[in-house]
Amino acid sequence: MLDFPKWKIWSIWLTIGLCALLALPNALPPSMLASIPDGLPKSQLPLGLDLRGGSHLMLEALPTDVEKAKLESLEETVRGELRAAEGGAIGISDLSLAGNRLSFSVTELARTDQAVQILNKVTAPLGLGASREVEVARGSVPGQIVLTPTQAGINAAVDSAMAQAVEVIRKRIDELGTREPTIVRQGATRIVVQVPGLQDPEALKALLGKTAKLEFKLADVTADQVEVSQGRAPPGSQILPVQDGGTMVVKRRAIISGDQLVDAQVSTDQNGAPAVSFRFDSTGGRRFAQATTENVGKPFAIILDGVVISAPNINEPILGGSGIIMGNYTVQSANELAILLRSGKLPVELKVVEERTVGPDLGADSIRAGAIASIVAVLAVALLMVVTYGRFGVYAVVALFFNVIMILGIMSAAGFTLTLPGIAGMVLTIGAAVDANVLINERIREEQRKGRGVVASIETGFKEASRTIWDANSLNIIVAIIMFAFGSGPIKGFAVVLSIGIATSVFTAVTLVRLMVSRWVASSRPQSLSI
Repeated sequence: MLDFPKWKIWSIWLTIGLCALLALPNALPPSMLASIPDGLPKSQLPLGLDLRGGSHLMLEALPTDVEKAKLESLEETVRGELRAAEGGAIGISDLSLAGNRLSFSVTELARTDQAVQILNKVTAPLGLGASREVEVARGSVPGQIVLTPTQAGINAAVDSAMAQAVEVIRKRIDELGTREPTIVRQGATRIVVQVPGLQDPEALKALLGKTAKLEFKLADVTADQVEVSQGRAPPGSQILPVQDGGTMVVKRRAIISGDQLVDAQVSTDQNGAPAVSFRFDSTGGRRFAQATTENVGKPFAIILDGVVISAPNINEPILGGSGIIMGNYTVQSANELAILLRSGKLPVELKVVEERTVGPDLGADSIRAGAIASIVAVLAVALLMVVTYGRFGVYAVVALFFNVIMILGIMSAAGFTLTLPGIAGMVLTIGAAVDANVLINERIREEQRKGRGVVASIETGFKEASRTIWDANSLNIIVAIIMFAFGSGPIKGFAVVLSIGIATSVFTAVTLVRLMVSRWVASSRPQSLSI
């Protein structure tokens, strides 16, 4: 147990040295960090929201909104597939999205079977053994077809929408230039957003709460204004609010959507006022050019999240695949709109169900309190170990010092965020790190009382105690893994630090202390132990 080949000694000290090098940037000021050459470690341990301060939001999506979006997507699929049917387009009428289902009637009853076959094919499951997401069935009226999303289809749509929403939110926050945001899903329909250093939750809510669904629709100039004033739109049209007040009647079908948008930037209009310039991809550009060519002289609406934000007139075909959105914008509001358009639309509306802001002063107090707790814990444990076990207590304290350095180095290299529960986990690790040394030292004492020699007592003490140490810490690791798997943010932070601390404490308290004891025994040849 006390024999260490040279390769093992070098590997132990190289491991500790590497962790110390990774932890070193945490002790350096920003001015020195900037001067560190590229290729060397210079990443500091990121601080969590509760230490650095910032904004915390919990966003929730309603499954009913996802169902509605899926039905609207089905409508586009039905129109497109039946329009491209073999033997000519299949005409439909009486299309309805009521009752969480899509229903319509085929105008040519003889082609009803063909329509059912086409829709069964396009809604068939893609994977082997996958559940059908849409049921296609005949209605109670001849020629009627009903499409109903199954529960499996709704669950898949919710999961897909939430995964896409996380990426859209991440893009929007990255556009703000904010560092190290935490964006994680919680449950099936919730997303937790934490942005350290951002003290304006209202601006964050405004940015994340907008769906940013951009559409270009033709205005319905033939609508009866009397009917419109009573809230009734002509078939195929809808009444939308206008950003500056009032309402506008537009065609229900969009001539183009924001999905083809590739860029949006703040610019100015002909009067020098802030505006937003946009550009479509090649497909969107062709569709935009075709739509504006066919509708010269007609007004069209630019709609964001169901609100008309601009309603210019098509004076001539727009062939360049780009345009400009004008309105009563400030530079800030124009920049926010450009960010929304660049990041893409949210697939589902998200509502804020929880928010809180942590000030930097509170975070500084937490860091101060955590540092004091850590220092007190180290000093108390060190004093107890030295007083109780003498030289072997000193070895335990040295191992404890390297243990803390290794925890900081590993967390810095892995990019883990240090939170207040993480500090609690580190303090707990400091207290528990010497447990292994207590077991070893007490076993050595027991062997001494049995009359064994110095070397035999040390070897037996390390060998027998190591079994108990491995068993106990294996259980602790299992508990930490369970906490990480099933816990929320703070519990995950505690579990991460605890897991790393358990691994490093076993390494330092057993392997490193055994190395130091073996070097002392080899050089001093003690005839007795004072432990």
